[in-house]
Amino acid sequence: METSRAQHTPATAAFSSLLGSCIEWYDFYIYGTATALVFNTIFFPSFDPLVGTLLAFGTFSAGAIMRPLGGIICGHFGDRIGRKSMLVWTLILMGGATVLIGLVPSYAQIGILAPICLMVLRCVQGLAFGGEWAGAALIAVEHAPEKREGIFGCFPQMGSPIALFLSTGTFSLLALMPKDGFMSWGWRIPFVGSAVLIVIGLIFRLKLLESPSFVEAAARGQIVTAPIKAVLRNDLKRVLIGGGVVLCTTVAFYVQAIFVVSYATQTVGAPRQVVLNAVLIGSFFELLMLPAFAVLADRIGLKPVAFFGAAWTALFSFPFFKFIDAGTPFSIGLGITLAMVGISALFAVLPAYTSRLFDTQVRFTGISLSYGVASGLIGGLTPLLASSLFIWSQSSWPIALYLVGIGIISMVAILASPALGKEAPAVATVEAGSLSSQASRI
Repeated sequence: METSRAQHTPATAAFSSLLGSCIEWYDFYIYGTATALVFNTIFFPSFDPLVGTLLAFGTFSAGAIMRPLGGIICGHFGDRIGRKSMLVWTLILMGGATVLIGLVPSYAQIGILAPICLMVLRCVQGLAFGGEWAGAALIAVEHAPEKREGIFGCFPQMGSPIALFLSTGTFSLLALMPKDGFMSWGWRIPFVGSAVLIVIGLIFRLKLLESPSFVEAAARGQIVTAPIKAVLRNDLKRVLIGGGVVLCTTVAFYVQAIFVVSYATQTVGAPRQVVLNAVLIGSFFELLMLPAFAVLADRIGLKPVAFFGAAWTALFSFPFFKFIDAGTPFSIGLGITLAMVGISALFAVLPAYTSRLFDTQVRFTGISLSYGVASGLIGGLTPLLASSLFIWSQSSWPIALYLVGIGIISMVAILASPALGKEAPAVATVEAGSLSSQASRI
């Protein structure tokens, strides 16, 4: 009984969500970094560098588009059989696809099959990632003590900068290799090597106990048979609001931490090592800011912190590119680090913010839809859109303007959010007919 209670502690749940989230984000980020650095020549060699990069980011976006579908599937089962089961499956799917990407032969070896295999595996990654974020967020938030949802919900978010630091750091070290070695096999090491992290993550996730909120709902017979139907019927407005809140931090990150790698190296002409080091500095700074903003949110409220993050991103959009265009190691590092202020403020509060928008019975589905649509259908297309806008204009101003617009959308969504009480919306929002004592249990 003592072990069982220990595994139910908020600290254990928070650490488990952090570890699993870190591994999932690591798998995700190494793909984004490899897309910016090598995929345009490894898998699309017959095109000029800019078009090759555009096609490479197309495969990146294809995976992101799969997120809403992954969110729907994982949300359905996460609200019916539990959060833990989905977290185990998303880690297996994401990890397996990542390792296989590292083993895909190049275009020179198997021709058109190479980018096709890359696309399929990327879609599997997107499918898994669509359910991962919601599950990790809920495990942390639903175990959290009252009035501490912000800081405990921040733990899975901290997996993102840690993973960015690890992935970028790995590529930064590999970039020291001779170029031929790096391009032929060196870039594969982070993908294949992630198998070790996956095994570690599975060990911890299999030991984790189910969310207390879900266990209580199941014990009361309050399991919804069709969560997606209930959410779309009763909580569509909240899904849209949640998506609007998520949008800014996701889009900003894709521009200011992912797209910027290819922009700074190919357009500005900055050395690859300089840009990777700048992203490393930014990710370390983000790791420090996330818990600080989460603690602040627990004290003054989620909305003020979220609004600050969206406003900062909108205001800093044009200055960001000025810093990057200056082309010096200091200006690039400072630009990315300052961009992380807005990203961190909003990202830190997302788990607690989106969780409070939905009732326990449909929470996995609700926040999966909000996050999947915003980060997948819109955010995930951002690197492709940013590349296209630059090819069209040969300038960064349309990309900066796009960021301003996204920031405004998130600010409006935050202002339009309902009161974020402990259990909002009320249980009454779930149709009585959807609740059954014969419903599925753990």
